[in-house]
Amino acid sequence: MEEKKFGKFVMIWTGEFISMVGTGLTSFGLAVYVYQSTGKATAVSLVMLLAFLPILLGSIPAGILADRFDRRMLMILGDALSALGLLFMIICSQFGKLEFWQITIGVTISSVFASLLEPAYRATITDMLEKEDFAKASGMMQLASSSKYLLSPIIAGFLIMIMPIEGILMIDLGTIVITVVTTLFVRKSLPKASEKKKLTWIEDLKEGYRAITKEKGVWLLIIIMSVVTFFLGFLQTLFTPMILGFASAKALGILETVCASGMLFTSFLVGFFTKNGKRTRILVVGLFLAGLFMALFGIRENIYMVGIAGFLFFAALPLINTSADCLIRIHIPNELQGRSWGLISIISQIGFVFAYGISGFIADNLFEPLFMNHGLLVSNIGKIIGVGEGRGIGFLMILGGLFLMAIAFVLAQIKSFKGLDGIVCISK
Repeated sequence: MEEKKFGKFVMIWTGEFISMVGTGLTSFGLAVYVYQSTGKATAVSLVMLLAFLPILLGSIPAGILADRFDRRMLMILGDALSALGLLFMIICSQFGKLEFWQITIGVTISSVFASLLEPAYRATITDMLEKEDFAKASGMMQLASSSKYLLSPIIAGFLIMIMPIEGILMIDLGTIVITVVTTLFVRKSLPKASEKKKLTWIEDLKEGYRAITKEKGVWLLIIIMSVVTFFLGFLQTLFTPMILGFASAKALGILETVCASGMLFTSFLVGFFTKNGKRTRILVVGLFLAGLFMALFGIRENIYMVGIAGFLFFAALPLINTSADCLIRIHIPNELQGRSWGLISIISQIGFVFAYGISGFIADNLFEPLFMNHGLLVSNIGKIIGVGEGRGIGFLMILGGLFLMAIAFVLAQIKSFKGLDGIVCISK
């Protein structure tokens, strides 16, 4: 029976894996297209913000819906309706060059409907699997998430040379169809969820909030993850402008794939690392290493050094994400998972919003000028990390990495966090 349940999870996971590859193709293609069209990191960060903010804001109502209705159907609707944004951009491109304002509308439409997916997907994992399989499933989810950084960039880096941006959007559209079909197939073979007592939305939110704040360690972990996502958002936004400052789009695609392959490596092993009460220690180690390699990532304008540091940085992420996922999941009752993950998503990922909102502006108007011409840091720090286009962004990476290392050190001293390794049974 357990093998059967895990087999159904694998089918849903496969569909999401394929969908993530398609999403990654679009993300990479649009980032390069927008930066080459405008020359501004601010434009890239705005597109990323609009692609992410509706998902974040919609996570709370989506989480409540995931506890009230069929979670698999919400996943299907989220995937299928997100295709409307892609269709909008494809249609606009048929009437001339795809404009920046059209891209902003298209990504916003897609992300509004995609907000239905995440809480339902996470809650479905708890529905389908036994507690012993959570770490393995979480590692596989990390692997699927990494596919948009691992496979998509190198594929998109070549595709962007032989086809227009609308061709990449069409491929993404095809991956959504595959995902919807696999989820529909699994949904038919699953028993219907039992009826739950209907509460008001305010009562639902209160229950979810109580679930995630009941233990200080869980609440602290969620807050820490929001800080982590802030610096990760900086890296995601400014990676493209930094690399395009000294390399081609093709090289960028290859480099992103090399870096993200680190995530692939540890995603396979992470299920073993997070067993036997070692989750908090693994999370702290992963956080410290991520900070160290993020700092090294920005220290030199050398594609090989960036590749090595990036590989090691992404290798540390599954240690953080899977440990946090398991620690939170085992402390929240299953019947509250949907609304809880909705709240957790919006709190832990609010850092992305701030990063996407300010990173491009800070890079273009503050840090980049410090390392250009007669900038204030040219004659001192510039002698160490270099000067010119992209070096201000590199300095931002170094500062972010140092801060993550400091967070890891502080977190390791907090008793409420270290106490989270005590296993709490989940009500089924």
